Amino acid sequence: MSDEEKESSSSKPSDSGEGKPKPKRRAPVRRKKPVEPKARKSEEANVKTVEVPPTAEKAASEVVPIVDQKPESPEPEQKTKDSNSKPQAQPKSSAKPKGEEGNKPKDRPSTPQRQPHRRPQEHAPKYYEDQARNVRDLANLKGKRPIVALTAYDSVMGRLVNDAGVDFILVGDSVGTTLLGHRTTIPVDMTDMVRHTAAVRRAQPKCLLVADLPFGEASFSFDRLLESARRLMQEGGADAVKIEGGRDVADDIEKLVATGVPVLGHIGLLPQTVKAIGGYRKFGVDRQEAEDLYTDAIALEEAGCFAVVGEMIEEAVARELTKQILPPLIGIGSGAGCDGQILVSTDILGYNARKAPSFVKTYANLNQVISRALSQYVEEVRGGKFPS
Repeated sequence: MSDEEKESSSSKPSDSGEGKPKPKRRAPVRRKKPVEPKARKSEEANVKTVEVPPTAEKAASEVVPIVDQKPESPEPEQKTKDSNSKPQAQPKSSAKPKGEEGNKPKDRPSTPQRQPHRRPQEHAPKYYEDQARNVRDLANLKGKRPIVALTAYDSVMGRLVNDAGVDFILVGDSVGTTLLGHRTTIPVDMTDMVRHTAAVRRAQPKCLLVADLPFGEASFSFDRLLESARRLMQEGGADAVKIEGGRDVADDIEKLVATGVPVLGHIGLLPQTVKAIGGYRKFGVDRQEAEDLYTDAIALEEAGCFAVVGEMIEEAVARELTKQILPPLIGIGSGAGCDGQILVSTDILGYNARKAPSFVKTYANLNQVISRALSQYVEEVRGGKFPS
């Protein structure tokens, strides 16, 4: 045979061989067909199929346990999808942050509870803008509106009284009977008055701060009187001093005012003389006492007092004195006809060891509130409830 015929003969079997692989390509298609219904069954069972080699029948048997094991797997996957979608929806809706608040119940409520305690000063009292800041403001209030005053003996009460909107705070020698346990104000000395005045001053009240001159200080020489007033103002931080007495101390008061010490006068019942007069009583009952009160009030006005306290004076007499004198008359137990009113803060709060005077109106009962709170604390500690 020639070379050309050999080449032609060799090419023919190659052509015939090219047609034979076609059924081989079809064979794998036939093998895949039985796998398709199994995949459909798995889809009907909502199970993700796993690629299994379609060569042996064992593969079909292996698919069965896979179908039994995988129905549980999609459920956690759906839960994870739901859980992943929930945090995305929470910031959008306004109601879902409640769940977040449930996780932080102790942090969020704590902040609003502390704010009122941190900022009690920011509460604007009703009469805060009209609050007297100095002796001139207080004197100018006569005939415009009633003047309001209360006592205070420490920093806490000083801040509360100031925020209530009073026109002036009096650090009275009544601290002896209200806080120090004395039966009268006589045992109170300069050391007590300077200490308690300084405590109220540290509260930084914006109103006028007046300090009582204790027993006997006005009866010494004028130099002693000036020294006592200087201590109350320089060491205690008082804006003015209060002196009990009328015409008998008017000359010394006039000298004090001349040296720059503002003085608040005090007539009527003088607690520092309670032992001499035999107890607490009303003044101005008869005509002679009424005239004496008028003389004392005029003497203090001429001495330069910016205001006068009238204690336990008959209401009719106090009303007439209010009309007759130029300085404001601040009443305590002297009726409603005065230019203003002053009371002991512990009396109106019901925080005292003795019964309050009959003219006092009690606005609270702190004795009962404090007693219950202290008893509850003792019971909880003894019963093991506190600390919890």
